[in-house]
Formats: sequence, structure tokens, C-alpha cells
Amino acid sequence: MSAVNADFVLFRDFLEKSSGILLGDNKQYLVSSRLNKLMETEGIKTLSELVQRIQMQPRGGLREKVIDAMTTNETLWFRDTYPFEVLKNRLLPELTKNTFGQRLRVWSAACSSGQEPYSLSMTMDEFERSAAGQGRGGMQIVATDLSGAILTAAKSGEYDSLAIGRGLSQERLQRYFDVLQPNRWAVKPAIRSRIEFRALNLLDSYASLGKFDMVFCRNVLIYFSADVKKDILTRIHATLKPGGYLFLGASEALNGLPDLYQMVQCNPGIIYKAK
Repeated sequence: MSAVNADFVLFRDFLEKSSGILLGDNKQYLVSSRLNKLMETEGIKTLSELVQRIQMQPRGGLREKVIDAMTTNETLWFRDTYPFEVLKNRLLPELTKNTFGQRLRVWSAACSSGQEPYSLSMTMDEFERSAAGQGRGGMQIVATDLSGAILTAAKSGEYDSLAIGRGLSQERLQRYFDVLQPNRWAVKPAIRSRIEFRALNLLDSYASLGKFDMVFCRNVLIYFSADVKKDILTRIHATLKPGGYLFLGASEALNGLPDLYQMVQCNPGIIYKAK
């Protein structure tokens, strides 16, 4: 094995233990392209030196910078459309009927730059507008992510024209955003007020989060090994209230765990109900 390959294996093991992200053997170029600038700034020449520096100074901030650089923060407004239609037309009428004015709690896991939790809050607003007298308890959305830098961006609620153009209709832009300057917008306070952003590594404990009516854990499990994925889904189940719902990404499936979840066909799309 060459020195370069040995360095890559060392870094790959570190990244998986730190974040759960599993890199294939063909990802050496990806690692180099994402870390070159950071390593140059820090005066670090090799991946093994990078891992050693992090281990020597675990609270020095370098670990967080590396994970930020390696985390894929690809996201859209109302991604895949159907989860938000299912939420508005099927689940919110069902859940608000059964909660008698209590606040619904939703977890947006791996929320990235905030498009998903803000889309959830907008969906709740649309439901309240269309269903007079329903949804009086409101909704609390807990949005978590591994990356401190991306959470800071999400909390600001500010987006440029490139980000706004990815899945957001003109109608929603006009209703739910304030214009800050040409080509920059901010989510209105009423939409932001439903959301609490918190740093959380999905490998860590969820005990502090409380119980949820719904969990959106979409397009993140694909980065984990099968064992880690199963562990995360098992622990997510423990955060769901009986009969609560789990949303996965369109390309993700819940294989196994039949004792914990029941598949629900929504046409289009599939969601999972906690047993």
C-alpha cells in the first residue's frame, strides 16, 4: 500500500468514527479537493498529519472545520414535493385532530442550510390558512445538523438568488420572505419563530431532543454504513411518539426493522409509521 493510500485510509477511518460518513476507495480525489485549501491554510502537508493534529488538539476547532468541509450540504426548498403535500393534506389534518390543540413537534435531522425546516414551517402556515380552526396548537420544529458553520447560515434565514431559485415558487417567495437587498432575501420572522436550530451529530445521543410527532431524516442515511444506518433508525424510533411518522429521502428505503416501523404508501411516495 502506498503512503498516499495509507493516509487516505487513516483519514477515512477518522471521518467515519467522527461523523458516520463512509467514504469509498474511489473518493481520494474528493477528499483532496475539499481539504486542500484548509490544509494549506493550516500548514498541514498530509492527511495523517491532519488526523494527528486533530487528535492532539481535539477542541482546537480543526475537527469541526474538516467535518464542515467534508459534509455535503446539497438541499432544495420543498425537496421532492410529495413529503410536504403528504404533510399538509394527510398528516396535519390527522395529527391536529388527535392532539386537541397541543403543539406538534417535528425533527428536521441533518437540516443543512435550513431549506427543509423553513419549508416545513411554510407548509404549516399554508395548512393553518386553509383549515380554519385547525392547527391551533401550532408546530415546533427542531432542526439539527453536524456542521456548526452551516447551522449559523441556516439560523440567519438569509438566502441569495441562487439558493432561492432552487425549488421556491414566486408566490411563496413573496409571501414568506422579506427583501434585504437586490438578489438577497430573509425568511419572515413568523416562519422562523417555529424553528429551533441545534448542533447534533447523528452518532450522538438524542435524549435531549424529547419526543416528536414526525421526523424528517432525508437524504443523509445514504452516507452511512448499514450498521450505523440501522442504529440511527432504531434510535430515531425511540424519539417518535406512538403512531408518529418518519420521512426518508426519495432514494432511501427502510430495509429491516419491521418490529419498529410500518410502511405507509402515499402515492406518490412512502413514509413510515412508528409501531
